[in-house]
Formats: sequence, C-alpha cells, structure tokens
Amino acid sequence: MTSESTEKRIIKSRFQPARWLRNRHAQTIYPSMPWAWRSRPSLRREQLELPDGDVTAVDWLVDADTVPDTAPLLVILHGLESSAESAYARMLMDATSDRGWRSCVLHFRDCGDYRNRLPRRYHAGETNDLRHFLNQLQAEREASQNPGPILAVGYSLGGNVLLKYLGESGLETPLSAAIAVCVPLDLHECAETLNSGFSKIYQRYLLKSMKNSVRRKFDPHTAAFNWERAMSARSFAEFDDAVTAPLHGFEGKQDYYDRCSSVHYLKDIETPTLIINSIDDPFMSKSIIPDEDLLSEDVTLEVADAGGHVGFIDGGPPWRPSYYLPGRVLEFLEPHAAMPGL
Repeated sequence: MTSESTEKRIIKSRFQPARWLRNRHAQTIYPSMPWAWRSRPSLRREQLELPDGDVTAVDWLVDADTVPDTAPLLVILHGLESSAESAYARMLMDATSDRGWRSCVLHFRDCGDYRNRLPRRYHAGETNDLRHFLNQLQAEREASQNPGPILAVGYSLGGNVLLKYLGESGLETPLSAAIAVCVPLDLHECAETLNSGFSKIYQRYLLKSMKNSVRRKFDPHTAAFNWERAMSARSFAEFDDAVTAPLHGFEGKQDYYDRCSSVHYLKDIETPTLIINSIDDPFMSKSIIPDEDLLSEDVTLEVADAGGHVGFIDGGPPWRPSYYLPGRVLEFLEPHAAMPGL
C-alpha cells in the first residue's frame, strides 16, 4: 500500500493553472501547439508480435539504450488515436531520461504510423496486449541478475486500459506501481459529455481521425461491420456501436461500455496506483469521480479543480510553458523505482 493511500484515498491536487491559461479548453488544446513542447527525443522502434498473430509497435527511448538493466523501466500508454509523438509522451520520456531511467511507448494496434495485420484495431478495454508485453518484459527481467522495477503510466484511453488491466490482474503483475491520467472511468458518461456543448468539437476532430484510420484499413467490401453506419456516425456512441463493438466481439456499445469502463475494476487493484483527474476536463463530467469506497486501499485518486484534458500547464511564459504532470508522475513513482526488482 502506498503512503499516500493510507490516510485518504481521494486527495485534492496541488496543481494550479498558469495565470495566462486558466480556461479548460485552452489547457486541453495548448499542449498540441508546436511550440508547447519542442523536444523530440530519438526513438527506436521494435515490432511486438502478439499471441493472436497480430502485431504492434513499441518505441524505445534511444538515449536510454546504454542505461543498465538495474534502472527502472517506465511503460507509457497513449490515448485515443495518439502515439509516441504526443507531447505528453515526449515530455515524460525526457523527464525519465534526466533521471537515468529507461522508457518506452507501447502503441495500441493500428495507431501512429504503424499498421497491424488483423481486421481489428484497439479499444478502451483491450488489456491482453499490455499483459503480453509486460509478461515478456518480466521474462527478460528474470534472465537478468539484478533487474530494475517496471512502472507504467497511461493517459486518457491508455489510463483506462491500464486500470482495467490492474484490476483484472490483482497481484499477478510485474508492475511495481502505476499512474493513470485523465481517465474516462465511465465510458457511458464520457460518451455523453463529448456529445454536448463545446466538447462536440473534440468529438468531431477525433471521429474524423478514427474514420480516416478505418478507411486506411478497410473498405465497404472488406469491413466486418456496417460501412454506411460507420461513416455516417456523428458521435462516439454511434461509432462504437457501429464499429468498435462488432470489430472486437461486443454485442453493442452498451456491452462495450459496461465491460470496459475501468471504474468497475478499481476495487480489485493491488498495485500502488495514482489516478489524476481534473474536474474541468471537457472529455468527461464531474459525475465520473467515484466514491472512495469504490477504490481499493492501493489506489489514490488525485482530483484537480483545473487542468483540462491532459493539459496541466502550471507556469512559465506562453512560448515555454511548464507542466505539472511529468514532475508529479515521477514524484509518485520514485519511491517504487528505488525498490529492488521483484
């Protein structure tokens, strides 16, 4: 159990937004601007063969190639339609490099510029790929005389996958600690939120990306779903009902959201875990913040009043902003990074 979770499982975040960036939409959008995080660490790509015959990609931080196996390894899970190119992944890899850690980004199937083989993609509850990768890392650790700990961070959809995996796994995981950031804990609630008000702008942008990805992989003759319904979807709920559910074995969006919302798995987590969510996140509503009795003793939920969706810019000038998340992530993980390998 973490020291942070022994007293209170839900805590108020220390984060305060930069004076010049208090609006939740500005916090959400600003990190995607090219000047918001200019560093682009060199990455080395490895192909990850999956048990079902499919394939995905893992991008490793090149600067850490000479770091010994005794150093901590941080596995990063990206968000919806994202990749290792995202600013939040790049800034966290920079931060781990400064501390002499190793890090990598596990891509979900068909994400970034890497295409998978099978007629499927990824979804918010796909934990088997993460489990396979972590088990592979664990096998490599067992061959080492003094392996460092494995840690994980998941952002947005990646955070949902990580929390679901932890709840399913209990103590049967090689992870020493984990963090999930801006997590859509209840997929039903998040789908409704993104289909209202200004949040529809994000939905429209992401739906366009998702449809383009589907077009790259399928056509009306090869799609294992109703092509017309998919291309005419106006909301995440419609797209998930038309594409995500049939493509991945769910009976429909209701079944998909019910089975994959990570809020249902929080009580079973037995790994020290921090969840960081903001009240003003435009991708979700306040109602997704769970009651304390839904959290296991190993889970701490940090709730910020502001921060937007994976923004959390806390200062600096507009042309060189500073970010709260990398430091907070490493602050939580460092005590577990100092632990000997399992």
